[in-house]
Amino acid sequence: MNANFSLSPNQTSFVLQANSQRILALSFPHLPTDRIARKRWGLSWRSKGRPETPPIVCSGKLNNAMRLTALDELAERLGLRKDLGVAEARAMYPMLEVAEEDPAADRRLLEAIADWCDRYTPLVAFDGKDGLFLDISGCAHLFGGEKALLRDVLSRLFHMGFDARGAISSSPGLSWAVSRFGQSGVIEDEEAEHVLVSLPVAALRLEGQTVDALKKLGLKYIGDVIDAPRAPLTRRFGPELLLRLDQALGHEEEPVSPRRPVASLSAESRLIEPIGTEEQILAVTRQVAMSLQPSLEARGAGGRVFELVLFRVDGRVFRISVGASQPLREPKLIAGLFSERLQAVYDDLDAGYGFEILRLNVLRHDSFNEAQGDFEGDRQGDISLSVFVDRVSARLGADCLQSFQLRESHVPERAVITVPVMESLPRRKVARDIQLPFREERPLRLFATPEPVEIMMAEVPDGPPQIFRWRRMQHQVARSEGPERIAMEWWIDGDEAEARDYFRIEDETGHRFWIYRRGFYGQELDPRWFMHGVFA
Repeated sequence: MNANFSLSPNQTSFVLQANSQRILALSFPHLPTDRIARKRWGLSWRSKGRPETPPIVCSGKLNNAMRLTALDELAERLGLRKDLGVAEARAMYPMLEVAEEDPAADRRLLEAIADWCDRYTPLVAFDGKDGLFLDISGCAHLFGGEKALLRDVLSRLFHMGFDARGAISSSPGLSWAVSRFGQSGVIEDEEAEHVLVSLPVAALRLEGQTVDALKKLGLKYIGDVIDAPRAPLTRRFGPELLLRLDQALGHEEEPVSPRRPVASLSAESRLIEPIGTEEQILAVTRQVAMSLQPSLEARGAGGRVFELVLFRVDGRVFRISVGASQPLREPKLIAGLFSERLQAVYDDLDAGYGFEILRLNVLRHDSFNEAQGDFEGDRQGDISLSVFVDRVSARLGADCLQSFQLRESHVPERAVITVPVMESLPRRKVARDIQLPFREERPLRLFATPEPVEIMMAEVPDGPPQIFRWRRMQHQVARSEGPERIAMEWWIDGDEAEARDYFRIEDETGHRFWIYRRGFYGQELDPRWFMHGVFA
């Protein structure tokens, strides 16, 4: 087993600057047809050779006509092109196989490829419908250098049934241009302009109208644009043309947002032999957690949300997340959470031929409490409670245990919200001699929706009811207290919202209720009454 530890900055976007970062751009020119071919002939159809079958194309409705939206290599060699009418294409090649386009399936496939690319770097971003950006800064040496990394990526994708092209440079614009209009490879900073001059202007990621206008002026290649005066180009085409050019040359920085939040800490294990059993996964998880512990201790922190990423041999990726009510850094406790989670999801976890990479991410961390529990009498009870909450939440989900949390609102149904116990435990530091407000004034059970009450007799104008009917039962009031007037929140309910008069009522049998009147006698012929809760 080969264990690698990596530390990632906690950020949601990265800025791509020349001479500071290296960007790998991947393009998949035949992604829709590759998806169909993989489904029909298997994942390794490219390495085995294509069967003797007609060309495959995808069609979709464009401008009220069915046109070609994607082609495989064979269809391109026959001279077909995108946007060609389906009827015209069939007239040219009657044996042509036309499949209906499925953009949602293509997107899911691209997302699966992006998950697979996490084995090289966690900074993976989408590039339109058929491309990806990978920030490989500082990690290429783990794969033998940039050229070896690029060969590994393209070779693996080829054996997975994809036609993939890639390029590495210091700017996303240059990598994008070379991967789609040039030859796959690694471009050094001093080679950027030399590589760009021979590429068509479409490689600058310009709109089609701008590209056509440049070609009409004789500016067909990027080298023609570089040599042309900049001021007339700006007046004629606007600032986007030169901005794209400067981004490709690395003179202008270009922000790209990763598809997933970057883990604050990450450790992984690359396995010599794939693993697949639950016991093996937990054993490796504990070893990887041990490599995370020194970094957590150095930060004085503990993990609150952990993610286990399993890379299967055939390229599929599984993600399993668990949370903790208290910051954790002990490998045994972290592995214990995943043990509970795996017992719940392992049946749905298809190990296939096994997992070759296992990565443990710390998605969220908090300050770790260094207090010693041996000298504190009630500390052990708090620890036992947090362990119980963590284990149950890992097995059944974070929302299985709920707790109440006060909010700044005097409207009863808004004064308290339910939150997962896992989130509320760390903030429960209320002294034992402090009592929560309204412990006796508010009912133990508050209805989510107040229920209508039929009032048989009531004191006017502001008195409590004397006889009322609720849930088909009539109640005679023996004692009452109130009214407690609560005005609604005009910024939420509007200016026309009516105030409420609440009464605490006890009937002759000892049952206690919390009833309110909406409206006032004298202003309305029949104010409405509602049951909002009951006392113990």
